[in-house]
Amino acid sequence: MDTVLDYLVNSIKISNNDIIVIGNSGGPDSMFLLTALLKLREKYNLKLVCAHVNHNVREESDSEQVFLLNYCNDHNIVFETMKIENYGDDNFHNQARNIRYNFFEDLVKKYDAKYLMTAHHGDDLIETILMRIVRGSTLKGYSGFDKVVDNGFYKVVRPLIFLTKDYIKEYDDKNGIPYVIDKSNFKEKYTRNRYRLKILPFLKEEDKNVHEKFLKYSETLEEYDRFINNEIKKTINKVYKDNIIDINKYMELDRLLQRKIVEYILEDIYKEDLMIINDKHVNLIIDLIYSKKSNSSICLPHNIEVSKNYNNISFSKEVKEVIDYNIELTNVTKLPNNHILKIVNEEESNNNYVCRIDCDEIKLPLYVRTRKLGDKMNLKKINGSKKIKDIFIDCKVSINERDKWPIVVDSEDRIIWIPGIKKSKYTKLKSEKYDIIIKYE
Repeated sequence: MDTVLDYLVNSIKISNNDIIVIGNSGGPDSMFLLTALLKLREKYNLKLVCAHVNHNVREESDSEQVFLLNYCNDHNIVFETMKIENYGDDNFHNQARNIRYNFFEDLVKKYDAKYLMTAHHGDDLIETILMRIVRGSTLKGYSGFDKVVDNGFYKVVRPLIFLTKDYIKEYDDKNGIPYVIDKSNFKEKYTRNRYRLKILPFLKEEDKNVHEKFLKYSETLEEYDRFINNEIKKTINKVYKDNIIDINKYMELDRLLQRKIVEYILEDIYKEDLMIINDKHVNLIIDLIYSKKSNSSICLPHNIEVSKNYNNISFSKEVKEVIDYNIELTNVTKLPNNHILKIVNEEESNNNYVCRIDCDEIKLPLYVRTRKLGDKMNLKKINGSKKIKDIFIDCKVSINERDKWPIVVDSEDRIIWIPGIKKSKYTKLKSEKYDIIIKYE
């Protein structure tokens, strides 16, 4: 206990009137942490907010919530809780974790708290590191989790990281600290439990202080990661901007920096969800960069799409499915891609954003639609047609843009114009006869 109190006072520097949100399940670790903060409350006039998530998956869930509510009432601690009513189809543990931390952050904002504290301890760190070594991860991922995470307006602090589970439980029992036991922690169907029940006992037999070795390992990797990240920060703006990697500039870098840039980007995207990313995902992205294909894409967890478009690699939330459209052209036609087609009386330009048509050579009305499989367009000065797909490739239109790009056709579905890209044999020069001018804006 003294180690934790010393860390909170001298390293975290708890100060008078601090507001602290504590993630609390009611288990031995959570109640140990709450007890430590109660010891400091009197001296520093702390305001403690106990945050409990009822996961609603065990018979005991409701009674555990009541236990914690009563404890907080008896000790003058603010109690906040939420109950998860429904889960989606994603990984249960990852989904529950996201719900918990969203709830915690909402409370941090509500109470203007300086800290969010959780009861992760030394055994948790060992389990996390081992799981990530086995499944693969980034350098940052292999370090497990940080003692302190600075989230800007508040910090996440894990002050029990120096202690083992055995020490915490023995202290609770010796000092009459009440807690509840989650029996699901003993079910070997869960990956973490198998590490906890089978591997940790062996490691502790080899060295009862093995948690200190893993903490040192974690801190060492974090130190190396910080050094490399400082180097990356000097370089990354030259190759990565607005969520896009410039492949030519990327290829000029040392392979270690290339890989670390990809890891750095993923760490920034996934943040505390980094546990769902492993080295396979990093390798997929690097393979995509080195691929000879001009256009290709891969999907990562949480609907993150990584797309290659010639010399660029872009990272984005997976785009929603594009809905096919076929719209009759009017004087001003708003398009699903946020552009407009406008019929004008005069226009000086003769670029691909302007189309002139002779009504005698086509059949009205005109329509604008998305592309169809096998679409072809008859081109000027060419005796024949060309596939729309090939035109898109020649003009380096990305895969994501192709399916939603507008195509202007007449009533017989003859392709007149691909706005901004290419004109057909049906379009006219300024010197030729025409009676309709359409502008793409």
